[in-house]
Amino acid sequence: MRPIRIVIADDHPLVTEGIKGILESYDAIEVIATLSDGQEVVDQYSELAPDVVLMDLNMPRLSGLAATEILLEQDPDCKILILSMHDSPEYITTSLRNGAKGYILKDVPIDQILEAIEIVHNGGTFLCSGSADKLTPCEESGREPLTSREQTVLLQLASGKSNKQVAYDLDISVRTVETHRKNIKRKLGIATTAGLTRYALEHGVLQESVGDSLAGGR
Repeated sequence: MRPIRIVIADDHPLVTEGIKGILESYDAIEVIATLSDGQEVVDQYSELAPDVVLMDLNMPRLSGLAATEILLEQDPDCKILILSMHDSPEYITTSLRNGAKGYILKDVPIDQILEAIEIVHNGGTFLCSGSADKLTPCEESGREPLTSREQTVLLQLASGKSNKQVAYDLDISVRTVETHRKNIKRKLGIATTAGLTRYALEHGVLQESVGDSLAGGR
């Protein structure tokens, strides 16, 4: 089996080189690039085509969270593992909502980082030891939260727009809209578009949007 291709994004060279050196000692891992900020990841992602991106949160030019959301626009199947020094619930919850597939601290044992990479690569979600009790009730309930982009797509779909119309309005591909739609239905446990509309109405999504539009028109 070919090794898991990894991109490390961190603006601290010592951290990057340290993690790279350790990971490269394992045959199952191949570090194909080390980048210093989120913008570099966005610019080089398509060319590098990594299996997993190890992403720091606080980086110059473009943060890890912003880069995560942009990358998922480009490739909804992108697998991002946040590697951070912050263990606050806000960071963890926001990372998951932005589409990251895992969250792990920089000071955990290397075995846990390797486990996280393998799980995320295989399509799972990984939270490092001690993180589960830091999540909000939404995540603790077991329902995977919608990312901010998925919430936007949900609003568009619930308003009666077609995939093509949503793609045009949001300047993304129809394939990306279809992927978002599939993920939204999976996360919410809803099988039909009518069900999505009902969900949006029951949770105030459409009303909030109308209110915002009216306020903006004053």
